[in-house]
Amino acid sequence: MREITYSEAVREAMSEAMRENEDVFLMGEDIGIYGGAFGVSRGMYEEFGEERVRSTPIAESVIAGASVGAAMTGMRPIFEIQFSDFITIALDQIVNQAAKIRYMYGGKAKIPLVMRTPGGSGTGAAAQHSQSLENWTAHIPGLKVIQPATAYDAKGLLHAAIEDDNPVMFYEHKLCYRTSCDVPEGKYTIPIGVADVKREGADISVVATGIMVHKALEAADILAEEGIDIEVVDPRTLVPLDKETIVASVMKTGKAVVVTEAVKRSGFSAELASVIAEGESFDFLDAPIVRLAGKEIPMPYHPELEKKAVPQVEDIVEACRGLM
Repeated sequence: MREITYSEAVREAMSEAMRENEDVFLMGEDIGIYGGAFGVSRGMYEEFGEERVRSTPIAESVIAGASVGAAMTGMRPIFEIQFSDFITIALDQIVNQAAKIRYMYGGKAKIPLVMRTPGGSGTGAAAQHSQSLENWTAHIPGLKVIQPATAYDAKGLLHAAIEDDNPVMFYEHKLCYRTSCDVPEGKYTIPIGVADVKREGADISVVATGIMVHKALEAADILAEEGIDIEVVDPRTLVPLDKETIVASVMKTGKAVVVTEAVKRSGFSAELASVIAEGESFDFLDAPIVRLAGKEIPMPYHPELEKKAVPQVEDIVEACRGLM
């Protein structure tokens, strides 16, 4: 086993899939010679050529629409939206076409496409390039939504997404690109819809998504020195959501903190909290569920204000101390 970064794991999964299946191709802005805004597709243009690594104009609706058409005719496109904020421009193609066509055609048409997109704050990209909008697509029946936190999960889940016959939204947090962990060489898949307990614990269940998984693990290390034993649960996929793992964790610990970067109002943190409140875990709760999420403001540019806008390690630590 070797250690590679999250961005390398994503590139490896795409390259392995493209070598294995000629129907898989990549399309997006600056993904060719430039290698993508975050360098994720670096070197792929040289290996696969311009027919299979297609740099597009700055036209997200066109990229999404072309991908839907290609998927309907038997291809397996991976299309990259350079920043997840700009799914807004492609929502008609994603929400009204990709998500609906298989159902409307009675299963006779398949839509095997993957939309990869970096999201989230922490890079000083300001209000229009730092949002966490995964809850928008999680709301739409017909879309699968994946949000891996680690390089290992990113590679295995991306392989599973590419092989799926349904449209899959694949959110990559920009700060996760630099993280690294042990990742096997060669192809492997992780089932879509299976959560992962990143750390076993007995006192409090922290259910976190995306970059917040890393912050929750940091908080757990700090709290361990105080004798507080934190369990960290990473759903990994928002749709379908592994409710059973979340409920089982809270039944064990009796306390729950939910942490997401997306804005708290109508955010996915509410969905996670409702799973705990509506499940068998409710009768095991010893305290109210705590939700930590983004402030209801556009993302500030200033780095210190940016940190204040989303949960940080110290916020998770304080929330857990309060529950104890």
